[in-house]
Amino acid sequence: MNPFIWENLNYVQQRNPIKASMANRRRDYRWHNRVRHSIPYFITAMENKKLLAYLALGAVCVLWGTTYLVLRIGVTQFPPFLFSVIRFLFAGSILTTIMLAAGKKIPSGKVVFNQAVGGLLMCTLGISIVGWAEVNVSSGVAAVICSMMPIWTVIINLTVNREERPTALIIFGLLAGLGGIALIFKEHLIEFYNPEYITGIIAIFLANLSWAIGTMWVKKKNTGTDPFMNAGLQMLFGGLFLIPLSLIFDSYTGIQWTSEIVISLSYMILVGSVAAYACYFYAIGHLPMTIVSLYAYINPVIAVILGWLVLDEKLNAGILAAIGITLLGIYIVNKGYQLKNSWKAQLSK
Repeated sequence: MNPFIWENLNYVQQRNPIKASMANRRRDYRWHNRVRHSIPYFITAMENKKLLAYLALGAVCVLWGTTYLVLRIGVTQFPPFLFSVIRFLFAGSILTTIMLAAGKKIPSGKVVFNQAVGGLLMCTLGISIVGWAEVNVSSGVAAVICSMMPIWTVIINLTVNREERPTALIIFGLLAGLGGIALIFKEHLIEFYNPEYITGIIAIFLANLSWAIGTMWVKKKNTGTDPFMNAGLQMLFGGLFLIPLSLIFDSYTGIQWTSEIVISLSYMILVGSVAAYACYFYAIGHLPMTIVSLYAYINPVIAVILGWLVLDEKLNAGILAAIGITLLGIYIVNKGYQLKNSWKAQLSK
């Protein structure tokens, strides 16, 4: 309340208690009436934000699940590293330009350096290596291996923090997840006679590890910074760091800009990168992380089904069972780590 009004009200209370009481009642009525009318609008706004957040999460589950298929279509008809160079340079430029147009400023040199490291680990050595491997490895198998990223995160945490020891539940979940991957490989035994397939599988495991390290780096270093600007810079640097890899490993002879390549690149730039990142960060800002992390369980299922429908990739009851066991193992590891942290917090009180 305005201090001048408050002083006058005190004066009225001293000189005329009856008038003061009537004034207080009128003031209270107006305040309660204002609150009573504003509460429904506030609740409606909150409900709308939560609804949009769930829609954004649903979009992430679907969009990132489709990128494995689109990526394989692109890299099997186009130099794989060059494909990722174009994707990340364009996507990073678009997202960064949008942020600058919205009034955001270019961050400090330290923040830019942190995004460069994140882009190297996640875009250059992570997603792009998966794309290179998908030349020989099916999109469904690549997606299931990449779904193990939460397990890598737990293993890294336990390795860095030597004092922490894995619980029996975490060990059981880890073994279950690896067992599910082994069952998937069992369904593709004939492909292991191809050395390029084995190289691709190893590359996806290492790329997944790099993505996990990059995720932990970004989470630790990006506190208090704009996530959208960070994502744009990460993709820009990831694309720049890929140029030497493309010059060394890609073959530029016979490049053809077919309609499939143009559509694949456009989809990966606008949908798989810009739109998916925006939806992901919106969901993180309005939903608990435990709910947002559900996308990691849905992406591989969508990728496997789409690979079967569009590219005629192998899918049978054994593969479905293996996917289920792998995802169950990931869930058990996450749950075990959450329980471990909960017990540790309670004991420290």
